[in-house]
Amino acid sequence: MDRRAFLTAATAGLLVSSPALPAAATSRTLKTDPFTLGVASGDPSTDGFVLWTRLAADPLGGDGRGGMPSRDVEVAWQVAADERFRGIVRSGTATARARDAHSVHVELKGLEPGREYFYRFKSEGRLSPAGRTRTTPVGETPLHFAVAACAHYEHGFYTAYRRLAEQEPQLVVFLGDYMYEYGPSGYTALAGRVRTHTPGKCRTLADYRLRHAQYKSDPDLQAAHAVAPWLVAFDDHEVENNWAGHVSSTGAPGFEQRRAQAFRAYYENMPLRRASLQGAVLRVNRRVSWGTLARFHLLDTRQFRDDQACLDGVRAGCDDRLDDRRTLLGAGQWRWLERGLDASTARWNLLGQQIMVAQRDFRTGPGREVNLDSWDGYAAERTRLLTALGRTANPVVLTGDAHMHHLAELKTDFDDPDSPVVARELVASSIASDGDGYRDRTWISEALQENPHFSYIDQRRGYLMGRLTRDELSVDFRTLDYISRRGAPAKTSHRLTVPAAQDRSAAAQAAPPA
Repeated sequence: MDRRAFLTAATAGLLVSSPALPAAATSRTLKTDPFTLGVASGDPSTDGFVLWTRLAADPLGGDGRGGMPSRDVEVAWQVAADERFRGIVRSGTATARARDAHSVHVELKGLEPGREYFYRFKSEGRLSPAGRTRTTPVGETPLHFAVAACAHYEHGFYTAYRRLAEQEPQLVVFLGDYMYEYGPSGYTALAGRVRTHTPGKCRTLADYRLRHAQYKSDPDLQAAHAVAPWLVAFDDHEVENNWAGHVSSTGAPGFEQRRAQAFRAYYENMPLRRASLQGAVLRVNRRVSWGTLARFHLLDTRQFRDDQACLDGVRAGCDDRLDDRRTLLGAGQWRWLERGLDASTARWNLLGQQIMVAQRDFRTGPGREVNLDSWDGYAAERTRLLTALGRTANPVVLTGDAHMHHLAELKTDFDDPDSPVVARELVASSIASDGDGYRDRTWISEALQENPHFSYIDQRRGYLMGRLTRDELSVDFRTLDYISRRGAPAKTSHRLTVPAAQDRSAAAQAAPPA
């Protein structure tokens, strides 16, 4: 079976000829298939990964429970070395608890490094689709990975997820806005409405569970999850637009409870490790290594930040954003990041985070307008970040949020043309947010002229596809011309190749003093 055939068969749940799964999962009391939300894997290590599914006989059941009974349900799982499950290497059972929306998180250990594996589940006499995942290598093995963000369900079809899956990356990095909390037509001014959200704005645990189930029901998203392990981190819309720390952007009462419920639903629907959910806190800042070749440093740019300065938005003349005391990462996460960057021995260091790091002037001509929700609103801490990246071997920043492809050179002083480049920032456009997108060449030309550290901007939907070796990082900026109807092809609209520095000392010599 070739890879394209596996992708099609796995999504359709056709890989069924194999040894029987444990008897604990063979009783049949549900009248419909409980695997309507697909399967996923994530956070790979050298000897394992997380396997995920969530049982939902009726994904859009109005109470957020997915049409499941109030009892716990046993689920069997298998991991195999081949896509037809002839060589089973691990199997077992897990309990899908009603209190956890019948989600399952299986954390595997003891597998071989740098290996491809296949997995599936069985429950209530039904077999899930199969997924493909892998453990990370121990040496400098090349990596083929994708970067994606921002998938507003109402704004269009998820064709970009399907095209991403067809390219068969070994790893997918998702950088926030996996789902949107708005009610029907709550944010459609730019894109119109192609599909319709479940009723109501997300405020309760049931609301968030229901919205996740609606998104997870999409077959193109399921295909992208089934093709490779994911590294996921949230941005704002998984909770509420432009929230900051303990502060609601709308000032609505009860925000901390709402945030905790959103976090719980997010964990229930993502391939995250159990340790990530710590009461009302959801820890998504973590490090994942791809052998000695690369280390991913994933950040949380929402949960620990100070409130945005000057009432948020794109504004001019906000001196508060320059305050040295303002933090985006929080003191604890900042120490974790700085120590991790300084201690890293990886050939490449990839910073996965949600909001644009590069300075971005939105005003054409004299004066400056910046987005205070981005790193521009926390300028002093950004300088500290860029200084730390300047001491780091081969740093690259991966970013979401902007709904447009951007390619930027990062400098400690963006207003000084002679300031050294300490890293490059690769901003992925959206999977669906803002609809079809467009190519306004006049606007792009003016934006590039106003921001000379940018070399590429594209307003169409898409994702990034990277190929990383010891010597270079090659990135394709993939775009689709439309998502308001199905079937758009994806093409490479821009390509970047970043050569590796010779060694860590070269990066340190190029960095400005701390």
